[in-house]
Amino acid sequence: MTDVSLGMPQLPAPDYPADVRARLEAEAKEVIARYPGSRSALLPLLHLVQSEEGHVTRTGIRFCAELLDLTTAEVTAVSTFYTMYRRKPSGDYQVGVCTNTLCAVMGGDAIFDELKEHLGVGNNETTADGKVTLEHIECNAACDYAPVVMVNWEFFDNQTPESAKQLVDDLRDGRPVAPTRGAPLCTYKETARILAGFPDRREGAVEATGGAGHASLVGLRLARGEELPSGTDHVVAPRDGDRPTDEAPTGRAPGEAPATHPSSHDAPQHTSASDPQHPAGPAAEEGE
Repeated sequence: MTDVSLGMPQLPAPDYPADVRARLEAEAKEVIARYPGSRSALLPLLHLVQSEEGHVTRTGIRFCAELLDLTTAEVTAVSTFYTMYRRKPSGDYQVGVCTNTLCAVMGGDAIFDELKEHLGVGNNETTADGKVTLEHIECNAACDYAPVVMVNWEFFDNQTPESAKQLVDDLRDGRPVAPTRGAPLCTYKETARILAGFPDRREGAVEATGGAGHASLVGLRLARGEELPSGTDHVVAPRDGDRPTDEAPTGRAPGEAPATHPSSHDAPQHTSASDPQHPAGPAAEEGE
């Protein structure tokens, strides 16, 4: 009879070498002590084991489970839910291209397609030299700088296909690369250790993190009634009620009524909710 393997891993997972285990255990206990309940330390512990091997291995899952008195199934459920935890070996630099709505419209899709061809890899694949792992990101939370590329979770704003290709070439060749804003770049393993809650010991790294960029703060400044710096007053047109009475809004003569811009809140629209020919009834179950 032919032996058919189902591809199931042998259990239990192997442990770390004794010296590695002792070091990680001491650091893990330092992390666990920060929380009133030990299981709350699972997320940083997953970053800790990821900083050791570059992804969350079966050994790392076993380690977290033993330290936190959890089952490996519970740890696996968490580690596979969050995309910041890698499930397989990855490169020194995780290059994430935002392909969500605004970044896509501004060129994110083109950047991602050109990087795939330029690097010769697909989504979530790593270059042969082990330097770069490429993946598309649903949102980098930086729409005001679209299109955005992140490297090990540091921002590279307002990218183009050409600038993105130069970026990955510099990473692969070991040339210095500086994020648009935020801390200096470090490797994926080093980033994981920082995310585990250990201080960034690099000189000047903490001071370089800075705050939100100008584009992120324009709305806040407008809401506070602050005057915008010269050259940025075109970001949003002032409301009619904010103008002096003798000043006409752009495109209208003094005293002219404002143009109407009906929305679902102030005018009926031809949608399924208001169009008699396309009534919106209760949704039927599939097959009914």
